[in-house]
Amino acid sequence: MAVWSVTSAKPGNGVELLRDGREDTYWQSDGTQPHLVNIQFQKKVYMSEVAVYTDYKLDESYTPTKVSIRVGNTFSDLREIRVVDLHEPQGWVVIRLPPDDQPEAYLKGFMLQVAVIANHQNGRDTHVRQVRVFGPRTDPVKTLGHEVSFTSPQLAAYCSVR
Repeated sequence: MAVWSVTSAKPGNGVELLRDGREDTYWQSDGTQPHLVNIQFQKKVYMSEVAVYTDYKLDESYTPTKVSIRVGNTFSDLREIRVVDLHEPQGWVVIRLPPDDQPEAYLKGFMLQVAVIANHQNGRDTHVRQVRVFGPRTDPVKTLGHEVSFTSPQLAAYCSVR
């Protein structure tokens, strides 16, 4: 559903490793900070959380210590939603996107950017093992565009276990 890009990558450690579902691979940046992961959606989407997988014990100075999450429609109108300080993270770090005073709200946009601003031990390059973006859960019946009722006598006969 999206086009993923990064500002830089070491050969063999590219953007495709952020989405491969494996925790033993990683994207490694190659250049000056901030290191950016850009996710551009084909249509405007609702977003509720971003999850980032890092491992301080394996990556040490390559591990992000400060991450900024930005949302917008294009590169030119991105606005910073959250800045998260990480202390020796190990595993999934889930970052909620809506404002704290509106926990049921969702953000909507064409683009999400994860910016690694600083690393542990003042490291230059960064390792990020996985990134996932989550939206609100929706009722699949409502996405059909009309109310569907499964209350016929034929279906009611099979709705419980005896």
